[in-house]
Amino acid sequence: MDPEIPVISLYELGVLQDVDVRDGVVVLTMTPTYIGCPALQIMEEDAREVLASAGHPSVEVNISLSPAWTTAWLTAAAREKLTRYGVAAPRERMDQVSCPQCGSYDVSIVSEFGSTACKALYRCGDCLEPFDLLKAI
Repeated sequence: MDPEIPVISLYELGVLQDVDVRDGVVVLTMTPTYIGCPALQIMEEDAREVLASAGHPSVEVNISLSPAWTTAWLTAAAREKLTRYGVAAPRERMDQVSCPQCGSYDVSIVSEFGSTACKALYRCGDCLEPFDLLKAI
């Protein structure tokens, strides 16, 4: 699961690009949401732990930076789960951003950076709740 948004898996997030088995070694290919993502090490450790507990102690993790991760890789399920978790799914245009709490489009940006660098902080004009928006990349 994503350590910053624990309701979506690395697959749903688009970070887990490939899983292969070579000579008994599980090989994962992961693309971080951005270079320098502080959660990447935790993602690797969690993946190794899950695989070891499932009987696969030999794991190799390859980090791929090309092509660069994009929010277009988010699955439809991930977008729905983000909203239920209280984080607005990425949108290309500001007028498409809606509050994940009440659904209102009367929202305004508070800060380009939210709880993490890959999110922006917004505020709803109707329910007055602050919320994070996963930035479109």
